Amino acid sequence: MNADETDEEDAEREPALDGWPDVPGDTALTIKVPEADPLVRAGFPAHVTVLYPFVHESRIDGAAHRELSRLFAGHEAFTLTFAEFARYPGVLYLDPWPHTPVTALAKDLTRRWPDAVPYRGIFDPPLAPHLTVANSEGPATQDAAYDALQTELEPLLPLSCHVDTVQLIAWDGTRWQDRAHYRLAARDAESPFQRYL
Repeated sequence: MNADETDEEDAEREPALDGWPDVPGDTALTIKVPEADPLVRAGFPAHVTVLYPFVHESRIDGAAHRELSRLFAGHEAFTLTFAEFARYPGVLYLDPWPHTPVTALAKDLTRRWPDAVPYRGIFDPPLAPHLTVANSEGPATQDAAYDALQTELEPLLPLSCHVDTVQLIAWDGTRWQDRAHYRLAARDAESPFQRYL
């Protein structure tokens, strides 16, 4: 292997140091929230992240898809309500309520795939579930800009989203691409154990 090949291989493995550390082959599991698309100014569709990053795309084979399908089918569909804005440094977001169904999915995923550390361990504790509305303002402008945006958008709240699917997406080096989706169990569906009671 020559030095150029080694440099290319290292570049694929190591997070980028400028900006967010997405690398080609990164995957994530997300909940799409099309009801909130008109509010989002962040340059990507409205979503709530369940787990980012998940495992490298090269590890997601047929067996992994089947396991993901079983894992998500073990969770009931649910409804998220977005009624309030909140902020992380540099980020204006909608707070989904309740958090519990999203965090339960993340816990099951990280129990099964313990090397899938939420946000690469950058945040301690990990970020709570959220729907990013805007993230382009710096420290000098964010308060005024996000105050104005929040005032503009608050009349559109609350909004609700029925969640019955989780999407697997992958970073191709330029943008996130849909790869698969997994169904949650229908709410109030008969449990396989109830049949025998």
